[in-house]
Amino acid sequence: MVETSPTPLEKSTWLEFSTLSGIAGLVAGVDEVGRGALFGPVVAAAVILPDHALPILIAAKIKDSKKLSSSRRTQLAQQICELAVDWKIGFASTAEIDKINILQATLLAMKRAVLKLKVQPALCLIDGNQSIKDLLVPQQTIVKGDERSLAIASASIVAKVWRDELIMRLALKYPMYNLESNKGYGSQRHLLALQQYGPSPLHRQSFCPCQIKHLSVE
Repeated sequence: MVETSPTPLEKSTWLEFSTLSGIAGLVAGVDEVGRGALFGPVVAAAVILPDHALPILIAAKIKDSKKLSSSRRTQLAQQICELAVDWKIGFASTAEIDKINILQATLLAMKRAVLKLKVQPALCLIDGNQSIKDLLVPQQTIVKGDERSLAIASASIVAKVWRDELIMRLALKYPMYNLESNKGYGSQRHLLALQQYGPSPLHRQSFCPCQIKHLSVE
């Protein structure tokens, strides 16, 4: 099958083809997943894409990870990692989330992902409106970055697939919370399980739904 080249209009909707096209050096996209979950770590990815990967990912109809099916996310994550100049995962644990709060833990996970990169980017594009403290690499925050930057959208997908696979493994250890379906988020079955069994060691105690005392079963 012959892939068609993206049209100028398609290109112009992505930051890499417009305002960032004049930047000399590599650009890393940084995004996180799991910020609103009740269970497990918050996970971030940093992804550096070469220029030739951009039209390939546009043709693959890359978009925000939340708007993709699980199987499509997995396919795209594999493609992104094969195309990337470098990519790395960083995360902050449940204990760290409870200690420093979810916002600071999210920024910490992002920082860890960037610091793991073996290739130094000239600029980091950070999804959202919060800068990463004490990051020596130049950075630019972008609200709804996963809809505007191919690198951020790629990071979103890689982080989501990595975290989902982790939660699926942990679901075997904690079957009562239906984690394989809810991925640690507060579904009705998850909330009912918290009432019945109480939180596990990997639940975020600083999150209100995890502070419930379970009903004792006589």
